[in-house]
This record gives sequence, C-alpha cells and structure tokens, in this order.
Amino acid sequence: MSNSNIEHKSIVGALELCNLPDLAITDLHVRVDSGAATSSLHVDNLEEFEQDGELWVSFDIHPDIHNVETVTRRQSPVLGQKRVKSSTATRERRYVIQTPIEMAGQRWDIQLTLTDRSEMTYLMLLGREAMSGRLIVDPEFDYLLSPEKA
Repeated sequence: MSNSNIEHKSIVGALELCNLPDLAITDLHVRVDSGAATSSLHVDNLEEFEQDGELWVSFDIHPDIHNVETVTRRQSPVLGQKRVKSSTATRERRYVIQTPIEMAGQRWDIQLTLTDRSEMTYLMLLGREAMSGRLIVDPEFDYLLSPEKA
C-alpha cells in the first residue's frame, strides 16, 4: 500500500462529533470503533411501513444527548437488513439505512444499522466501513477533530 493515500485522510480519536444532516442531528457524540464493520444508531419505537412500493422505517431519536426528553420522529427508506452480532454476542436482524454524515470537514454517505443502544454510553457507533478511505483512528485520544468539545 502506498502512503500517498494516507495524507488525504483525517485522524480521528476514539470519540468524535458528527452531523447527520438528513436526520437533523448535529454535534452527535460518536464512539469510533474500528473493530466494528458496520455503524449503528440508537433509535426507539421503530416501525416499518410501505411508501410508493418501497419499505421505509420511522423511528424516534434523541438529537440532543444532554436532553433525552427531546424526541424527534424521523423516517428513511430501508436499504436492506443485516444480521449483526452485537457486543453482547447476541445476533439480531437490523434495518439498514443510508444517510449522509458530516465529519472532518467532509460529507459522504454511510450505511447505518438501527438498533437499541440504550445500554451504551454513545448513541452512535462509527464502524470501519463508514471510515474506509477517509479516516485514520488514533485511539489514544478523543475529539481530535474538535478539541474544544473535549
């Protein structure tokens, strides 16, 4: 592998902030996890429905981590479903959606699985598929992209 690719990548810490503009979420604290292939987002009250012959999901999210009373209902077309082994080693089938992420001064589309992360500290886990070709992780640090938030 040549190093020419590395200079175009941003270095991120184990925790970072991101925006999910299509879901109207800003400054979301995410756990960066290169051990996880897929990214996941905590949602509640997940319901599927059909729109124009396509499968969609609607769900509740808490856009403000500091105020869990704030609940916003969002919806998205379903990209697919994926069997995922969670950190507790249980297998579950999750809906997969595609949405843009804003991070490190860039915007790109990522796939997110929707799940119950209420037992986890962070509402979103950023996995290696979403980081591929764009980010390098330095797990020694948090919030390398936005040190003022640390």
